[in-house]
Amino acid sequence: MNKKLLGLDLGGLEAVAAEAGLRKFAAKQMAAWLYKRGVTDIDAMTDLPKSARAWLRDNGYEVGREAPIAEARSKDGTAKYLFKGVGGRDVETVYIPDRDRATLCISSQAGCKMNCRFCMTGQGGWQGDLDAGAIINQVLSIPESESLTNIVFMGMGEPADNIDAVLRTVDILTSQWGMAWSPRRITVSTIGKQPGLDLLLNRTQAHIAVSLHSPFADERLSIMPVQRAYPMADILATLRQHDFAHQRRLSIEYTMFEGLNDDARHAEALARLLRGTDARVNLIRFHRTPGFEGRPSSQGTMERFRDTLNAAGIIATIRASRGEDIMAACGMLAGAKK
Repeated sequence: MNKKLLGLDLGGLEAVAAEAGLRKFAAKQMAAWLYKRGVTDIDAMTDLPKSARAWLRDNGYEVGREAPIAEARSKDGTAKYLFKGVGGRDVETVYIPDRDRATLCISSQAGCKMNCRFCMTGQGGWQGDLDAGAIINQVLSIPESESLTNIVFMGMGEPADNIDAVLRTVDILTSQWGMAWSPRRITVSTIGKQPGLDLLLNRTQAHIAVSLHSPFADERLSIMPVQRAYPMADILATLRQHDFAHQRRLSIEYTMFEGLNDDARHAEALARLLRGTDARVNLIRFHRTPGFEGRPSSQGTMERFRDTLNAAGIIATIRASRGEDIMAACGMLAGAKK
């Protein structure tokens, strides 16, 4: 089995350099080729000795880049890419252009264990974790890679459930030896699984988005079974220990379901719950998924909900729905099962 260089951090590349008989600085040379120049073949690493490149090949090393195996284009400009996954399930990545922004929504797992009732990813179960190479490959291997302005871990999977690979990916994205992105360009979305959430807060400066979907514990439990293991009260207590007023942003993801979580009572309770957290609320239109009977809230209902939050001092916006015609909108990513 070939060994991938893609996804290794600087320490991992230093270990490979030592194994190959190279000096320590060769690790930064390899990192530059992998993460700044985007090579797909070891022979392209021309500042490594030819003998070292031959040694890497002969000992089973490869760059590890893989192109998408399928793609779909929406009428609104959104693109969805299918990448090779794990456990018999491929994974999806969504590119969203919007004026001067180009956001990539990347996956961290093939499937998901969290089993949120309204989410197609969770309905298909969990087939395996992606390693850091497979996650960063999504960023580097789409045609629009060089135009990206933002990355969100909001694709398939729960990032805090695959925390080691996600942390390594964020390190590659933000380190000077890696892609040297500002953490302000990266958002990690989570249901709040601890200790993964703690590690994200303490070891990265990426923005955090927490999926809440109801201010009432019993209602959240009815659509998100993880409420039992990771109550929103504990999640919010953890978040209150961190500063979200300056370098990083805290967002609350709130999918709206008609008659379930979209009335004035819910808006007022959500405002009380979030008071003092510096959280912003993203209101998300529900996109119908098989096996869940919920219906999307009307535009007027969403606007009233937003206005109630804003009047209470909570910044709230309605997220534009993108890519629904190619099953690329929030909650619709499923991947291909073989």
